[in-house]
Amino acid sequence: MIEWNEMHLGIRDAMRRFIAAEIVPKLDDLEHGDLPPYDILRKLMKTFGIADMARARFKHQIEKAKAREAAGEPPAPPRELRASPEAANEAAMQLIPTIELCRYSPGMVTAMGVSVGLTSAAINSKGTIRQRERWVPELMTLEKIGAWAITEPGSGSDAFGGMKATARKDGDEYVLNGSKTFITNGPYADTIVFICKLDEPGVEPRDRKIVSFVLDKGMPGLTQSKPLRKMGLHGSPTGELFVEDLRCGRDRLIGETEDVKARSGAKDTFTMERTGVAAMALGIVEECRQRSIAYAKSRVQFGRPIGEFQLIQDKLAKMEIARMNLQNLIFRQIELAGAGKAMSLAEASACKLYAARAAMEVALEAVQLHGGNGYMAEYRVEQLCRDAKVLQIYGGTDEIQISQIARTLLAEA
Repeated sequence: MIEWNEMHLGIRDAMRRFIAAEIVPKLDDLEHGDLPPYDILRKLMKTFGIADMARARFKHQIEKAKAREAAGEPPAPPRELRASPEAANEAAMQLIPTIELCRYSPGMVTAMGVSVGLTSAAINSKGTIRQRERWVPELMTLEKIGAWAITEPGSGSDAFGGMKATARKDGDEYVLNGSKTFITNGPYADTIVFICKLDEPGVEPRDRKIVSFVLDKGMPGLTQSKPLRKMGLHGSPTGELFVEDLRCGRDRLIGETEDVKARSGAKDTFTMERTGVAAMALGIVEECRQRSIAYAKSRVQFGRPIGEFQLIQDKLAKMEIARMNLQNLIFRQIELAGAGKAMSLAEASACKLYAARAAMEVALEAVQLHGGNGYMAEYRVEQLCRDAKVLQIYGGTDEIQISQIARTLLAEA
């Protein structure tokens, strides 16, 4: 794939019209007025038929899963990779809205992606048919807000090794205790995938099984904090979760067994999250580039538009190079989907590392090019710069990506 086709451009233009009408007028409220993004996102999903397509896709998956179960066959992965033009178009349909939304509010993409993508996928990939039918449809359509809770105050990049949250078996139930932080959608989440360690006496804490439970808002023992104040990504509410002696039945244990490989499930989720950063970065870069070009043509200094100065031209050239590289990464993802393939964890890490750095570098250059105006909220590049920084942190820091890539290379040598 070397360029967007007519269908893709039609989707892009429709998204731009929606954003201009429904999001741009509310940007200040999203950024500074504590306006939760969910009603706008639901309207977007309804307008473009995203919720209807998600329901149809899920129904097809469940019917196949039930047929396999009736035939005594082992369950198949909920998302089977098949080579087809439809798979490529579906990938494009997911990536284009992300790119366009991130030109204005990367936080909205994060809020939607964690609920519709990460949380629903965690249940859909490892849950039983009964669990999938119970929770997934409302998450995929954003009727319910989802949160995927893995990060803890003392763990950070050592998500599994440093995990303190526990699940202790008590008769037919489990008793959960622990806290999570930096949880996207945490303050408003209706459904939470809570990842913790099984309390296994005699087993070293770092080696204990990782298990996941599905929690619902209002359960006794669950406390959801108010939104945390943060540097950027204000369109994505972030909070803390506190769980104290919360009792769960086995029906809330994902897979309804302690033997589900939750670590591998979390790694699959990380792969999904990391590949998505390329589309987010492209949106940020495209908007910074466009605003910088317009400013370079209109801003006059020393009697000349600043775009005539070579140092400014150097910045614009670097922005264009980043845009081209990121767009090619997006085209690769679409081509892989059409071929029935997906990036490995190491490839996803390389994708995220480059994309996050490119977005941050371009956003910083955009602020510098705008000078004092770039530091002001009115020109928007300061918001995109603040938003871009988190791409180097969440889903695994730059340092974690480097480690993942290097370990894979060394193992292959």
